[in-house]
Amino acid sequence: MTVIPIPNEDDAAIIRRVLSGRTDDFAELVRRHQGKILRLCGSLLRNSGEAEDAAQESFIKAYQSLSRFQGTSSFYTWLYRIASNHCLTLLRSKSRKASESWDELLEKEGEKAQGLFLGGADHSDELAGKELAGKLLESVRPEYRVVLSLREIEGLSYEEIAQALSCSIDSVKARLRRAREELAEKHATLFKEKSV
Repeated sequence: MTVIPIPNEDDAAIIRRVLSGRTDDFAELVRRHQGKILRLCGSLLRNSGEAEDAAQESFIKAYQSLSRFQGTSSFYTWLYRIASNHCLTLLRSKSRKASESWDELLEKEGEKAQGLFLGGADHSDELAGKELAGKLLESVRPEYRVVLSLREIEGLSYEEIAQALSCSIDSVKARLRRAREELAEKHATLFKEKSV
């Protein structure tokens, strides 16, 4: 069955149709939100293949638990919560495995990083700079990476982040502050290592 989008129809109306048995209409919700969810997963996981899998799994989880969606937040926020929790679980399991340490990153990429952050990077090496910035973000604890990505990359408000992470606005602000402090510490460590 082909889904024909209805202009200006809100997510709640589509959800009601899906719950009443028109399950194919869930594809419209996927179409509306897949770009944002894929971008969120990509910013958290830093791997396009893993991000695509995580986004797909997030939509599957949302579909399977759609009857539990209470509508106290927007569907978009609820879906972000599912996706960010799924990515956080993946990140935590990854962090238990052997990975490149911060010291190894400094040793291997220090000069590139210094050029990137001091503005001396060659613009022809922009891709390497983005990769390095991604590695710097990866060095931040997963729970902080989630809140940084939701705020700085996705542009969610404090209220939306609080809903997505099931916490208070004060908690969001505290996590964001700690995330920025940790990122700043990593950044400062990088310059300290290069200036010695």
